[in-house]
Amino acid sequence: MDTYKKKLLETLELHKGIVTNACKSIDCPRSTYYKYLNEDEEFRLAVEEIQDVAIDFVEGKLMEKIDGITVQTYNSKGEPVVYEQAPSDTAIIFFLKTKGKKRGYVERTEIDHSGGVSLHFDAQDEQIGSDVQKD
Repeated sequence: MDTYKKKLLETLELHKGIVTNACKSIDCPRSTYYKYLNEDEEFRLAVEEIQDVAIDFVEGKLMEKIDGITVQTYNSKGEPVVYEQAPSDTAIIFFLKTKGKKRGYVERTEIDHSGGVSLHFDAQDEQIGSDVQKD
């Protein structure tokens, strides 16, 4: 793999798989990235690995939201400020809807249809199955 492709992959990893940000940072046209992706198997496999790492990173952040975390920052005087971030109900629901489907955590839409069904065929539709009754 050539040096430019390696640089693009390094930058893609740095930007956690965000193509636009990676390309902008090294002045690479997105079309070049997609050309490499479509034509170079080694490049494509490396991109898939970077995408998997990015998903792992985000899943880790999601788990932090689910668990709740202790955060330490600093105020304007440079003094440490520690606070607790409570577990996120939204993160918990999202996790269950995506990872808990086998256990019934899915949203389903029920459609109640009590009316009849009417079909209308134009003359040009006549050739598609002459056994269908027309209005």
